[in-house]
Amino acid sequence: MPEESVLRDLSADNVRRHVEHIVREIPTRLAGSDNARRMAEYSCDALRQAGAAAEMHTLPGLVSFPDVAECRLLTPMETAIQANTLGHSLATLADGISGELVYVGSGAFGDYQGKDVTGKIILTELSYSPARHEKQRIAGLKGAIGAVMMNWGHAENSAVPFGSVKPVWGNPTPETYKNEMPTIACIGIARTAGLRLKELCISGRQPRIWFRTHVENGWRPVQITVGEVKAPKGDDFVLVGGHQDSWFGEAATDNAAGNACAIELARVFQMHRQELRRGLVFGFWTGHETGTMIGSSWFVDRNWDRLRRHLVAYLQIDQPACAGTTRWSAASNGELRRFHQAVERRVLGNRASVWHRAAKSGDSSFFGLGAPMMHAEGGFTDEELAASALATLGWWHHSIENRLDKLDWAWMADHLRVYGAYLWQLATDPVLPFEFVGVADQFIERLVALLPAGRAIGLEGALGRAREFREAASRLDNAVTSWRERYRTQPDADETAAKRLNECMKRLSRLLVPMQSTVKGTYGQDPYGLTAQTTMIPCLYDVPGLADLADGEARWMLETQLVRERNRVADALGDACGVIDDTLRQVG
Repeated sequence: MPEESVLRDLSADNVRRHVEHIVREIPTRLAGSDNARRMAEYSCDALRQAGAAAEMHTLPGLVSFPDVAECRLLTPMETAIQANTLGHSLATLADGISGELVYVGSGAFGDYQGKDVTGKIILTELSYSPARHEKQRIAGLKGAIGAVMMNWGHAENSAVPFGSVKPVWGNPTPETYKNEMPTIACIGIARTAGLRLKELCISGRQPRIWFRTHVENGWRPVQITVGEVKAPKGDDFVLVGGHQDSWFGEAATDNAAGNACAIELARVFQMHRQELRRGLVFGFWTGHETGTMIGSSWFVDRNWDRLRRHLVAYLQIDQPACAGTTRWSAASNGELRRFHQAVERRVLGNRASVWHRAAKSGDSSFFGLGAPMMHAEGGFTDEELAASALATLGWWHHSIENRLDKLDWAWMADHLRVYGAYLWQLATDPVLPFEFVGVADQFIERLVALLPAGRAIGLEGALGRAREFREAASRLDNAVTSWRERYRTQPDADETAAKRLNECMKRLSRLLVPMQSTVKGTYGQDPYGLTAQTTMIPCLYDVPGLADLADGEARWMLETQLVRERNRVADALGDACGVIDDTLRQVG
């Protein structure tokens, strides 16, 4: 009954009123602009009106203000092409840059096989495989002098995309400023224009192109908003986050809709706060679009002690209820998967759904800290994605076409109910709804796949640790199931065991999430879209490359690096076994 009451109180009409106000009164919310500050003030005021505590924080951010670009095809014919400079692109000199155009597909490492782009300009698809930031990084490593990224969507899509190409996650450090900032000039063009250029490239006509960028990159004061619904007792909490900055225009789906959902969730959970075991913290981030996750990474850095001790899980809400999406698409760390899929079946019934391992995208700044996360929203079918050049977020994404008509309000009501059900269970269950056998299986599957090339670095031992962890995780999951049933049938039972089990599960996440999801580990942030992030245990991504290296300097250096990463993974798995054993001795 309590969950039903919460879900009944959530109102898609309230969400719509917030979205309509944001897109009409505060459009073009680029971080560092007056409208971005006004948006932060609006979210802060809305949270306070809902009864939640809220404050706005101003911080320095390295952001970008890109403008339109000039672009011309030079040969085999001359024509002008409409273009936008991409955020954090290098500024060209006054006479621009020109060169032969080479089509490189999605712009991943494998797409360059057999292609020499040294001193040339690459043409790439604007998909997320890899993200724009990684396309730029790879193109620079391959010797290209510039990048033209054609929009996704249907073949007739004439929308010219916005976007950023800054790989550095959050504000740079001296090291990342030197090694991870953009190195080439980048522009975005419509799919209609891009397909014409692609045809010239693949027909062997060796087109040449010229473009000139216009962009202002620099430090500006930027704002985030943080709100909180406190639980009556206890210090643990769930974090709900999404960015409140945007590109030019309404940006209705991205992310006015997500911000409005968070405000409505805060309102309803504030009404029911006396029933919570864990509180809720709401983060409205900035510098997502033009700074690459400045706000969320600043928040984790500056609130480390509290987050490390008390953050249970992170729910990211970004672009809910996009028009045309029909299935539920969720990504999460393994320990959350069984829980949230059960919620989805309960709330959405037989609606089709798909799951992905959570990778470092969006404002997923909390992997190093060791907090499991999930994000979920409506998704397009595989057939629709294939027909739209993998436009996972709609053909209008990051363009001036992202307007109110791109939201489905009936679908929004379902999104709210699912988010509310996620949060209700996370905030009220005596024992956290996590499971770790699935996590162990992910480690085992990946290590088995790496084993043929990884024997030289001792992966057999790491695999043995993973199997030991699976046995320990099975004992833990069984104990957790037993205690959950006890608390269900005995609501007034002493919760000492629950607290110990919850501390155990938080500690396991602190140990294992950085291994599941990062290269740099606990105290750094991987570059956005880094190719290694496409795999489980990304710090071991380069293991297969050992098979291609003969004895010599390159192999010996890579082995040295990978042995150390192997040791880190093995230690984390071994420590996880110890945490479980200690906990089970205490709870019996």
